[in-house]
Amino acid sequence: MSDRTLVAGVDSSTQSTKIVVCDAETGEIVRTSRAPHPDGTEVDPERWWEAYEQSSADGILDGVAAIAVGGQQHGMVTLDEHDDVVRDALLWNDTRSAGAAADLTAELGGAAAWVDAVGLVPVASFTVTKLRWFAEHEPELAARATRVVLPHDWLTGRILKQGKGFERWTTDRGDASGTGYWSAGSNDYRLDLLKTAFGRELEVPEVLAPSAAAGRTDSGMLVAAGTGDNMGAALGLTLSPGDVVVSLGTSGTVFTPHDSAIRDETGAIAGFADATGRHLPLMCTLNAARVLGAAATMIGVDLAELDRLALAADPGAGGLTLLPYLDGERTPDLPDATGTLSGLTRSNATPENLARAAVEGMLCNLVGGVDALRQHGVGVERVLLIGGAAASRAVREIAPGLFRAPVVVPAPGEYVGIGAARQAAWALSGEAEPPTWPLAVDSEYPVPAGQQSAAADVVARYQALVTSTHGV
Repeated sequence: MSDRTLVAGVDSSTQSTKIVVCDAETGEIVRTSRAPHPDGTEVDPERWWEAYEQSSADGILDGVAAIAVGGQQHGMVTLDEHDDVVRDALLWNDTRSAGAAADLTAELGGAAAWVDAVGLVPVASFTVTKLRWFAEHEPELAARATRVVLPHDWLTGRILKQGKGFERWTTDRGDASGTGYWSAGSNDYRLDLLKTAFGRELEVPEVLAPSAAAGRTDSGMLVAAGTGDNMGAALGLTLSPGDVVVSLGTSGTVFTPHDSAIRDETGAIAGFADATGRHLPLMCTLNAARVLGAAATMIGVDLAELDRLALAADPGAGGLTLLPYLDGERTPDLPDATGTLSGLTRSNATPENLARAAVEGMLCNLVGGVDALRQHGVGVERVLLIGGAAASRAVREIAPGLFRAPVVVPAPGEYVGIGAARQAAWALSGEAEPPTWPLAVDSEYPVPAGQQSAAADVVARYQALVTSTHGV
């Protein structure tokens, strides 16, 4: 162990802080830790720091030469002139700014104008809409704000502020591209859009190069730029061309590295940057793994039994279709929507069909993202399934038919943390490219023969229900 160089990645997610310590050369995981975050759509950032301190206790960072933070995207952390937090951070899954998103879209001239400006169409998740809501609904607090940073920016700075290593607030291309006031196309801020949203100027963090350092701690540990959680996962998975990731955690995401920005006026695909200097077109939904938990609760079973029930039903769930918008939805942009169960009859009202409809509905919500990438010329050679719901046997076996692509399930791992650790190793090395770390595969699932028509019918029925119910 003494001749190893160790690096650490921090995954500061909605639900917890996880630290993954890896061998800088091979990517081998040496040790891990975890501490929970409070539930909710807004939180005092100090709770993130408490979780970081808890997860970094007991020598977890002993011998670590470099560290990077991968954090939940879009969160609004406003600071005053003394860098004190002005109000609890609004998180990505807080939808109170839906009206602000609609107003901002109209003010700039519509979706196309926003895509031209920053590669995305405002929805309630993005920081720029939260700033408008803040200015309009809490003007006295907003008047105290001097700067705005993202969750990963704040935690990176907090690590450096423990000693004398803090110089300035920093971020990276990946996380900045999810704000709504930074453009992956031009590689620069659009501070005019921030001013339009907030009503006045705010200071923003410096955007570091992908392999740059934000500073060093008093102990000499290098602190890399860090990035957003999706960008961190992409780094952790060491993706190849044709690899499309479908992540089924609290939220659902579809993303893939790409050499150029994708322009999508529908707003389904956001033109994010990645953490390597390239692009990361991404579709995100509010509802993913928790749909299965809600279905299991409704039926009165655990998740293992939900799996068994879903696989006991035929494709198509006997005609049941679930729109899984249990917490509203981001894509499509339906922040006030609720779930819809359609096609219910006495003959198909069985636990098996309801379980199957939950799995199919959750996945169909993400099929739209994979198909949108195809429509923009992105090749889909295989789908990498990650996140909590990827552990479901039903999800694994049903997904290939719906996605029309083989599914690969990587070995269970904290891929955001691994990606952040890989970024830390890159910053430490000074090399032109990040180190190559192998990806361990748990299992692979081909597109099932003879079920293409049934799977296509499931997707078509789902899409028709979205249109008839919500007009999108």
